[in-house]
Amino acid sequence: MHGDSLGKDVLLPQSTYVRDMRPALPPEVFEPATSRLALVPAHVGVISIAMLAIIDGWVPWMVWPLLSIAIGVSMSCLTFVAHETVHGGIVRNRTVRHIIGFIGFLPFMVSPRLWAAWHDRVHHSTANVSTDPDTYPTLAEYHSSLGMRIMVDKFAPGGGRWRGILTLMFGFTGQSTIQLLQARQRQYLKPPAFRLAMVETALGIAIWTTLAIVAGFVPFLFVFLLPLIVANAMVMAFILTNHSLSPRVEINDPVVSGLTVTSPAWFEWLTLYFGYHVEHHVFPAMSSRHSKRVRALLQQKWPQRYKSMSFRKALIRIHRTARVYKDAVTLVDPMTGREFPTLTPSDLSPAVE
Repeated sequence: MHGDSLGKDVLLPQSTYVRDMRPALPPEVFEPATSRLALVPAHVGVISIAMLAIIDGWVPWMVWPLLSIAIGVSMSCLTFVAHETVHGGIVRNRTVRHIIGFIGFLPFMVSPRLWAAWHDRVHHSTANVSTDPDTYPTLAEYHSSLGMRIMVDKFAPGGGRWRGILTLMFGFTGQSTIQLLQARQRQYLKPPAFRLAMVETALGIAIWTTLAIVAGFVPFLFVFLLPLIVANAMVMAFILTNHSLSPRVEINDPVVSGLTVTSPAWFEWLTLYFGYHVEHHVFPAMSSRHSKRVRALLQQKWPQRYKSMSFRKALIRIHRTARVYKDAVTLVDPMTGREFPTLTPSDLSPAVE
């Protein structure tokens, strides 16, 4: 169990959790949460009005940073809506899902076609498995790749090094760009789908380039570039805590490989309960509005395997620990040699001490 991944003998496939939990949940929790479609015009409205207020000078420049934050928060919230929609948790119609996905991921210029392949299909079936595109490297992978060493040593959060804030500021933009460039090589997308994903990405770039020309350099900083940093920070803070503190695994065991993070009620509502990530990986197509119901069942049926902590504590732990896997349950900082245990479920801990 000290290898690169926890073995199948201590893991449960996603299907086991689904089979044991689904009969205990009412049928309505599996219906799409169509009322959440109203969040799209709401957040688009906030973004549009705040942008016009800056570009047309409706408010003094001292207010611009506050409006930038508001734009960035709504951009991140649209991303959470797009995430749930593309999974099928808000609407089932594929065309509508694609349209909402394009709108929601537009701030990051991410093609919903790419997202469905990279995130929904690949990541969800391989979370924290060696083939997961979102997992951090093993020590062997770190030593064998210059690019990996640069990414971990210079940008990744951990080891108490504050430059890891760069991942929060630009991480999702950078990650999605890398995934697009590697989509053909990793066979996420077939050639026709890849070309369409490139067209959708180019359309997003064209939209923001047009806005830059219309707004001018300084207003564009406040209507897009600074908001994009805010949106990156909100999205990446969840992405980092979702899996990066958990063990590497051989099979898709969403309870062992994931972590649920809790926040004040208003923040959980604003971010569509995105922090309830174990629950989401067990039932990806279920609207996150039912996450607490799934959480209660997980705590009841698998109290020794289920992992949860506050969002604040998880972010502090991300900052203080390392991002390279020495083995399945040990994170190591190659620059200092310091080691940190992953958040291994308590029923597995005796076997990995």
